[in-house]
Order: sequence, then structure tokens, then C-alpha cells
Amino acid sequence: MLDVDPHENPLEFWNGLYLSKEQVWSGKVNQTLAAVVSELPHGRSLDLGCGEGGDVLWLAEQGWQATGFEISDIAVERARAEAQARGLVEWAHFRAHNAQDWQPAEAETFHLVTASFFQSPVFLARDEIVKKAAGQLVRGGHLVLISHASPPSWYEGEIPDHFITPEDERRNLGLDAEGWELVRAELITRDIFSADGTPATIDDCLIVARRTL
Repeated sequence: MLDVDPHENPLEFWNGLYLSKEQVWSGKVNQTLAAVVSELPHGRSLDLGCGEGGDVLWLAEQGWQATGFEISDIAVERARAEAQARGLVEWAHFRAHNAQDWQPAEAETFHLVTASFFQSPVFLARDEIVKKAAGQLVRGGHLVLISHASPPSWYEGEIPDHFITPEDERRNLGLDAEGWELVRAELITRDIFSADGTPATIDDCLIVARRTL
């Protein structure tokens, strides 16, 4: 687990992380996201906390008009450069800003809102942002959230409080309310390896919800 001051400025924290490496993430799509989204018709998508753009670029390659929000302008520069290199600038769009400050226009609607590991050791108004984005879904649109639900099985330290369960999501995002069909709400265990190659497992929380109103 990262040793982070939870009161650190979010923009400074995330830009510091991206400055620490030439590439922080793999650049590949989240495989759980790919499996879920592959069954959906294409349209306009929004990815929250898109990082260096791996999921957005994959969505664009599948035919989505894909937009990603990311607080770090450094990560967004990398995402835009990759979109340019892959000939996806007409399909993949990136905005560098704090999504908490986003004031969507009524016509700014989406068929899909996604967030892969949209969690932070510093301040993040996650539920507020996700609910605001979900409110821009068209009727029949989908909300797909994949979140860290546990530390790796080898971890023996204090458990941070930003892990998420399906029950948390249902309650905090109001997904049991009228206007939503909860398609999936479950924990998924996947195999990983520690830095020294030791095999381990980790749990992810998957939410798939369809807007019905």
C-alpha cells in the first residue's frame, strides 16, 4: 500500500505519480470491462479517472465515441499522444479536469459510463462524481464500475478504508432505486503476482446497472 498523506492536494498527488514513471499503467483494457462492454451496442461513452487512457482507447477501437476524464494533465497528454499514434483522435477524447467541477450540459448524454479502479488515497468525491455522470446516461444506458475490494492476499498491514463492496455501491449510489435495473453486483477474484513473483489473489467489485427511466 502507498504511504500517502490523505490531505495532499489531489492534482499534485496524481501529477507526481505520473511524473515518477514514463508509463504508470499497462495501456491495456481492463479485461472485466472488456467482457461486459463487448455485449453492448456502441454509442457515446464516458470513462471516469481514465489515467493514461487504456480503457478509452480500447472503446474507441471498438467503435465507441469515447471520452475520458482525468485530473492529471500529464496523464491526459500521454493519452492524447497514444490516440494520435493509433489514429483514434476522431474517436477518443480526453479532458484534463477535476470531474467534481464538471457541470454537464443537458444534451451531454452517454450510452455508457465506466470507471475502472476510480479510487484514491487522497480526497476524491467519488460517489458525487459517479452519480453525476450516471445522471447523464440515456434510457437503456449502462453504468459499469470495477473497483478494488481487497488488498492482495499476501498483504498483512492495516487495511485502507477506500476498498468497495457491492453493498457499498448499491447503497451509496442509490442503485436499488426506481430508474435502475441492477444487472450484476458481485465480487470477482482474480489471480495476480507480487513484485517478487509470488502468486496471490485479489478481489474486485463489479457493478453493472442499466438506466430504465
